[in-house]
Amino acid sequence: MDLMRSLPLGLYLETPITWLHRLDARVKLAWLMTFLVVPLLATLEWRMGIVVALMVLTFVSRIPFRVWRQQMGWLLALSLYVCSLIALAPDGLNAEHQPRLPADELKFSQQSGVLPAALNDRPWYQNFNPAPLPDPMGVQAAPTLPQPTTYRYVLFQRGVFTVTERSLTLAIKFSTLLFTLIYSTTLFLLTTSSEEITTGLESLLSPLKRFNIPVTEITLTLTLALRFIPLVLEEFQNLVRSVRTRAIDWKKMGFKGSTQIWLTVAGRLVDNLLLRAEQIASAMTVRGFTSPNEHKVEWHQLKLSRWDAVAIGLLGLVWAARVGFGGAVG
Repeated sequence: MDLMRSLPLGLYLETPITWLHRLDARVKLAWLMTFLVVPLLATLEWRMGIVVALMVLTFVSRIPFRVWRQQMGWLLALSLYVCSLIALAPDGLNAEHQPRLPADELKFSQQSGVLPAALNDRPWYQNFNPAPLPDPMGVQAAPTLPQPTTYRYVLFQRGVFTVTERSLTLAIKFSTLLFTLIYSTTLFLLTTSSEEITTGLESLLSPLKRFNIPVTEITLTLTLALRFIPLVLEEFQNLVRSVRTRAIDWKKMGFKGSTQIWLTVAGRLVDNLLLRAEQIASAMTVRGFTSPNEHKVEWHQLKLSRWDAVAIGLLGLVWAARVGFGGAVG
């Protein structure tokens, strides 16, 4: 099992190079933040439209079927499961609340404390089922009126399963937000290398240098962290393979013996990772690296093209439509 190729999230697609790969990293960062912010306080139509737009974007960009099936398939299944689970769940506690004070305190205080005498116009042999007393408040029950519209609060009811308007709305909101949050980030990482991400962040955060914020050091740390993730997966994979090749009988080892083995493996993993970090630091020192400002490495050259200008124009149109027709701005 190769962890570097089997993980469903966070992988970078090196080949084929699609038109999404050629877009500037700063433009893709702006679009990513748009996908994450636009669904907040938006209508259901906007939320479902963003999900459809992400799917269409995946198909139009001509990402191979084997890649987006792995990336999108399990996420769609998870979103549908969450949507059905929330839709069938109760939408609240159906409790009847009674006010502590009367609705009209002034009218209640002006009433007489003596109840009117009951009318007894019937013979004595019919007094076992007395007539109801007249209402001292003079309030009559409201007549039952027909429903003026086709609105129904309970949309579906079969046995113990009930889907209401509130539960269905909540299910659509949560499932679409879950899909948008995970898949938009996955699509961004799928078409943007770690060097482009750090270079784009450094370019966007460059105005913060006026406030003495170490933007270059932060981006360098992020670059090294992204570079270190494959090393962690490789070391973990090698240790798991080494344990498998020894054909350990876990039943005979018992809980205590198995725990000792895995603690030993975890300690070895930490030692190997520290050794890799020391090797990276030694390699940077040998190459004369002292600080990011004095020894700056150009990972990627940022350059806006005409397709980037088209993407920025479409981004402006999306935000204009969101502010005008998408409900409250999140």
